[in-house]
Amino acid sequence: MSADRPGPDTPPRPRGKHQPRDRWLPGAHELPVPRRSMLLEVVTRLVFPAVLVLSLYLLLAGHHRTGGGFSGGLVASQAFVLRYLAGGRADLARAAPAEPQKVLGVGLALAAAVALTPLLLGQPVLTSAVLHVEPPVFGPVEVPSSLLFDAGVYLVVVGVTLKLLRSLGVRIERETDNGGEAR
Repeated sequence: MSADRPGPDTPPRPRGKHQPRDRWLPGAHELPVPRRSMLLEVVTRLVFPAVLVLSLYLLLAGHHRTGGGFSGGLVASQAFVLRYLAGGRADLARAAPAEPQKVLGVGLALAAAVALTPLLLGQPVLTSAVLHVEPPVFGPVEVPSSLLFDAGVYLVVVGVTLKLLRSLGVRIERETDNGGEAR
C-alpha cells in the first residue's frame, strides 16, 4: 500500500482544514477542469433558489399582475439552464430528478383538464371561476381556477426545457468531448 492510498484496515481520517470539502454543485466535479468555472458554480449555488422563488411568485401573481404560467415557467427554465451550464448533466439531474416527459405530461393534462372542465358545467371553454378562502394568517384570498391552468402551462414550459437540455445537451457534450464543434 502506498502512503497516498489508505488500506482496508486504515481508519478514516477526520475532516480538517486540509481535507477536501463538499463541492458547491454536486455534479460539477464530473466536468473536466477546463470546462469548470468556480465563479459560475458559486453564483449558481447562490442564485438558483432565488430564481425558482421568483418564478413561483410570477406564477402566483399572474392573475392580477404581470406574470403567469408562461413567464414563470421561462424564469424557472432559465434557472435550470444556469444549473446545467455550471454543473453539466449530472448536476441538472440532481436539481430536477423528475423525468421531463412526466413533468410535460402532467402539465399538459392539468391545463387541458382545467380548460375543458367548464364544458361539463355548460360554460364555454376556459371559463374561470374564483374560490374565496380566508386563511387565518393572510386574510381573504381569491384563488382563480385559471391559476391551475397557469400551473399546467408552467409545468409544460419547464418540462420542454428539461427535455431539451437532457437530449440536446448530451449531443453537445459528446461532440465537445470528441473534439468536434457542436452544431
